[in-house]
Amino acid sequence: MLLLRPASLIGLLLLTFLMLPASVLALEPPTGRVLLKVGGEIGVTNVGDEAHFDREMLLALPQRQTLTATPWHDGTVAFSGPLGRELLAAVGAHGETLRVVALNDYEVNLPVADLQRYDVILAMTKNGEPLRVRDQGPLFVIYPFDEAPHLLNEEILSRSVWQVARLHVLGD
Repeated sequence: MLLLRPASLIGLLLLTFLMLPASVLALEPPTGRVLLKVGGEIGVTNVGDEAHFDREMLLALPQRQTLTATPWHDGTVAFSGPLGRELLAAVGAHGETLRVVALNDYEVNLPVADLQRYDVILAMTKNGEPLRVRDQGPLFVIYPFDEAPHLLNEEILSRSVWQVARLHVLGD
């Protein structure tokens, strides 16, 4: 049986703590205008029982650029923003469904499996320019349609919500 001295045990615990991603440890409150509120089955919050994100916080998450055509734009468009799965990891989400709610209260349920299987992003920019509300922003759920053409169907298109304001993680 391996016995550790108290000092060794403390060192081991400290090392384990330091190896955790920052998103697991804490989520600072936003300092800018809140673009996204995430609630439901999450383990990391910063405002009550929700996680609120401003632009800088969203930009601090791992980003991805998706070049794709959509039914709503002419030609191929370069969208960029945080990966959906990285956002869910940052809030410690544990559920199988994500309710996506737009500014106009349009809502749809999106399987969390989509975010794990595909590089779905919450687009913040289009061709390098920030998405404004009039341009389907500030956040737009974008699937990689050109990389996975089978996604270009009615069901997935209905999940491509623009003007996203809230996400609610639903339990298993």
